Amino acid sequence: DEIRLRGNICITVQPPNFRSIRGRTLIAAILDECSFWRDETSAAPDIEAYRAILPGLATTGGMLVGISSPYRKVGLLHAKHRDHFGRDGDVLVIKAPTMLLNPTIDAAVIARAKESDPEAARAEWDGEFRGDLSSMFDDALIDAAVEHSRPLELPPRNGVKYHAFADISGGRHDASTLAIGHFDEGRFICDVMRGQGAPHDPKAVVGEFAALAKAYGVTEVTGDNYAGEWVATAFRDAGMTYTRSELARSGLYLEALPHFAREAVRIPDHHQLVRELRLLERRTSRSGRDSVDHPQGGTDDYANALAGCIHITMRPGIKPAVAVFGTYCDQQDYGPRQLRR
Repeated sequence: DEIRLRGNICITVQPPNFRSIRGRTLIAAILDECSFWRDETSAAPDIEAYRAILPGLATTGGMLVGISSPYRKVGLLHAKHRDHFGRDGDVLVIKAPTMLLNPTIDAAVIARAKESDPEAARAEWDGEFRGDLSSMFDDALIDAAVEHSRPLELPPRNGVKYHAFADISGGRHDASTLAIGHFDEGRFICDVMRGQGAPHDPKAVVGEFAALAKAYGVTEVTGDNYAGEWVATAFRDAGMTYTRSELARSGLYLEALPHFAREAVRIPDHHQLVRELRLLERRTSRSGRDSVDHPQGGTDDYANALAGCIHITMRPGIKPAVAVFGTYCDQQDYGPRQLRR
């Protein structure tokens, strides 16, 4: 919507999409609740929108105002607070609790919120960035894993043992996804990342995924820990064995982190996958236990399939063994023993 004034000036409300707001001449821009912006096309919509707005303001010397409750220690609001709060310059950062900015708020409401969830209340009512939330994978780890020069899907090869992990949804809201990968010289290689967005027929998608897995010689698909029994039945009907993962998605992400940290993961430049990895949130509870999930209103269907495939491919005991003949020295009695295979 917009209000058009004399002098060809418009007051307009726009979604925070960096594509739609480019190319305008601006005299002011207000970024409302910019810490909570979400965009299916970008992992950092606040920063992308900010960059798109600046040229339009530069032609008029216009002002940019950001108004938001703080959230994670990432993004535009955190960067401006980090670089300019309490410092001289052309950027003014004001941070204050709700009761100072609006004394009419009932203090009992704030007290109950702090009792229920102290960390969330500190962000919502006291203007403090959350200390219990952080990015699961930082940008450097993700960038090191992405292979930009390779195709999105690698063809199957003879002599390679592939593994598959599926995250099947009910077809109404979330995407159904499948990751296929293999172990290669100490690294995980993601050969295939396939997904079908909602809405879709989940049974038809299972049939498609089963056929794709068979093309890579896979006879057993591991799936999300919370998948219903109908998923196992659908895969059995498609001629595949289906096994539920022993780890829930949070555990899969935590297990995948060391492999990312030692640069032992190779993934395609799959836009949705990379975006979901960048947005994953790691939360530390008051008891010290960590959990990982997508942000509120976000998705992690592709990331979950990848993490599951990394887990089943890199776990001990399934990597290809090397056949050798000779003798070895036992660690207990140091006596030579003959190796047959």
